[in-house]
Amino acid sequence: MNRLADVRESPLRISVVIPSWRDAENLQSLVPGLAAQERVAETIVVDASGDEKAERIALASGATFLACPTPNRGEQMNLGAAASSGDVILFQHCDTLLEDAHLEAIEIALADPKVVGGAFFRKFDGRHPRLMWLESVARFLTRRGGTLYGDQSIFVRREMFQRLGGFAKIPLMEDVEFSRRLRAAGKIAVLDPPVASSGRRHLRKGAWRTTIQNGLFIVLYNLGVSPHRLHRWYYGRAATSAAREKALSS
Repeated sequence: MNRLADVRESPLRISVVIPSWRDAENLQSLVPGLAAQERVAETIVVDASGDEKAERIALASGATFLACPTPNRGEQMNLGAAASSGDVILFQHCDTLLEDAHLEAIEIALADPKVVGGAFFRKFDGRHPRLMWLESVARFLTRRGGTLYGDQSIFVRREMFQRLGGFAKIPLMEDVEFSRRLRAAGKIAVLDPPVASSGRRHLRKGAWRTTIQNGLFIVLYNLGVSPHRLHRWYYGRAATSAAREKALSS
């Protein structure tokens, strides 16, 4: 029997939740294409920057737009998930590409009722040729129980997300923390084709510097350093001040 045919007979409703923070340019590249995807039941943009351009882009593409008072990715994704109605919730970063092949892969994976969620392998780009070997390392670690990161387009069945209580209310490392609980909850599918993300941060700060910084922050979190402290170190005083002003004005 054709497995894909079975999937199409009973299609899953996939809700795509996109947290946004000063991401109008990336939203313009991502959201209109999602609106054209038949496998996407709804797209929900949750913005925490108060960017009117982001709102216009979302609404013009037929997406739902929500404003979040706090620039906190975990809270933004929880807010979007609460407003969604799909069988599956896909958490999508603004700068990560999502195509029909990825959505099809989710449908096929979730045809197995034991699979509670998962993510995609990552595709490294040519921003620094000496880092390309990390793609194979990342695939090896992910296959063997490694962390599912936010830029891997994490997806989860709605009932499981609700059972897990959503993302933790922490300003950074929410994906690392959620990944641990999701892996412990049941069978996980890590899928191809891999997803590709923008190299803007790597190009701006340098590929080696960004890679080393990200690795160091994950180590520090695993050693028990507060995600609130890591957030201050990662984004700097400007982002911290903006977050504080946003919270006080809400």
